[in-house]
Amino acid sequence: MNYFPDEVMEHVFDFVTSNRDRNAISLVCKLWYRIERLSRQRVFIGNCYAISPERLIARFPGVKSITLKGKPHFADFNLVPHDWGGHVYPWIEVLARSRVNLEELRLKRMVVTDEGLELISRSFVNFKSLVLVTCEGFTTDGLAAIAANCRSLKELDLQENEVEDHRGQWLNCFPESCTSLVSLNFACLKGDINLATLERLVARSPNLKSLRLSRAVPLETLQKILVRAPQLVDLGVGSFVHDPDSETYSKLLTTIEKCKSMRSLCGFLEVAAYCLPAIYPICSSLTSLNLSYAPGIPGSELTKLIRHCRKLQCLWILDCIGDKGLGVVASSCKELQELRVFPSDPYGVGNASVTEEGLVAISRGCPKLTSLLYFCQQMTNAALKIVAQNCRNFIQFRLCILDPTKPDSSTNEPLDEGFGAIVQSCKGIRRLSLSGLLTDQVFYYIGMYAEQLEMLSIAFAADSDKGMLYVLNGCKKIRKLEIMECPFGNIALLSDVGKYETMRSLWMSSCEVTLGGCKTLAKKMPRLNVEIFSENNEMENCIDDEQKVQKLYLYRTLVGPRKDAPDYVWTL
Repeated sequence: MNYFPDEVMEHVFDFVTSNRDRNAISLVCKLWYRIERLSRQRVFIGNCYAISPERLIARFPGVKSITLKGKPHFADFNLVPHDWGGHVYPWIEVLARSRVNLEELRLKRMVVTDEGLELISRSFVNFKSLVLVTCEGFTTDGLAAIAANCRSLKELDLQENEVEDHRGQWLNCFPESCTSLVSLNFACLKGDINLATLERLVARSPNLKSLRLSRAVPLETLQKILVRAPQLVDLGVGSFVHDPDSETYSKLLTTIEKCKSMRSLCGFLEVAAYCLPAIYPICSSLTSLNLSYAPGIPGSELTKLIRHCRKLQCLWILDCIGDKGLGVVASSCKELQELRVFPSDPYGVGNASVTEEGLVAISRGCPKLTSLLYFCQQMTNAALKIVAQNCRNFIQFRLCILDPTKPDSSTNEPLDEGFGAIVQSCKGIRRLSLSGLLTDQVFYYIGMYAEQLEMLSIAFAADSDKGMLYVLNGCKKIRKLEIMECPFGNIALLSDVGKYETMRSLWMSSCEVTLGGCKTLAKKMPRLNVEIFSENNEMENCIDDEQKVQKLYLYRTLVGPRKDAPDYVWTL
């Protein structure tokens, strides 16, 4: 079948970058499998316990870039105990021992240690990129090792990590010869920063395009950095507080006007609203604006700022903008494709929160919207139907009502018909999160119409096992299913156990599943890891098969039960 030399096919395969497409290519024939195996350099692993590093290297000996995820997604909501697992050191150890030419490592929800970072810095001479997202376990000593020893480093990206700051001198460890940085993000660090060292590092990095600063970097230093790096495309502001009548503020105004390449702005971890006019000159060029960490900006000032941002494609913002502010977004940002509205007070019932009114306005003014995360106080079926009619290109739709069982605020009915309209109209939805009063009917709609759905998150919903069965039977492409506080029991869990081998994972917490049901599942499907656990060790000595399981996490794996499970995790 193959009329071209292997070298030609390998070159053709280099143009196929999607992991899904590469997987499909490898299934065509044995020759294509071999060529794809030897030529693949980038690998994504959605669960670090699904495969061992040894098997990964045996399959892809030329791997240079690895993306690896650890803890389940619900760890972001404190539903996974702190010491559950997700350790990356065993992976680093095997990769180092195997002498692969690792250049990029991207980790999410993993436990990273200083020893691991030190090993990375000593083992991979061409290491260029380290991205850590919501990781924990390391300190600035580990960052110092990366800075000192990775001489080709282009990217150091620290997003929402828990980092212990031993001292504020880790930036000093970048050698004077380091001129390769393209992206540097240390916004999550809380300790002091050597400001003079930071300025020198930026000055000798002519290719620096993305820089995100911590709150320890004041406005004076920001001004000096922008003088040295007018080529920045992405800027994360730390502290933005100063006297608008000062010389420093005046200099900042002049400097910002020269930043012609700026396209993305975020941060403002400490901000004085009266300083915001300083960034107006670059707003007309922005395509991305993230103010979700800027509670110091009142809604009125947000509205003024957004009126200047006519080209925005991505906007992350707090709900203090209000419905009227979202109306301004709708009238100003006609190119908007992604919107995330976060709660400024997720535990309270504030007057500033947005409602269905703001969402309807967005749907009417932003027809190109494809991704939505919307925290709100209330919602109606009528509003969701309007949204479904106006925005048919959603790929991600996540709506979170702060009272998760609240019905339609106008009719007091369940929100089934509104979400049903969303999945009927938006044929391409791949990720969906629901909240509000919901019955089995909404899951019937999801199973019937959400043909492309890959990830579904639900809580406090449904009437019976039928809800889960509708999803499992109808959503042929479902890969991740996350369920909390729903009345789904053994019938739903065991009706189609073969389905789980086509999925990445299933999470169920505080449902009606019993220990006996989990044992039956584990017996029927030995290639799945079925983990049950309780933080108070309720299951440790339990022999009653009727005992309800507090948390169930099952996932497919090629390597059997993991070896680092804590005592409270029971692998069946």
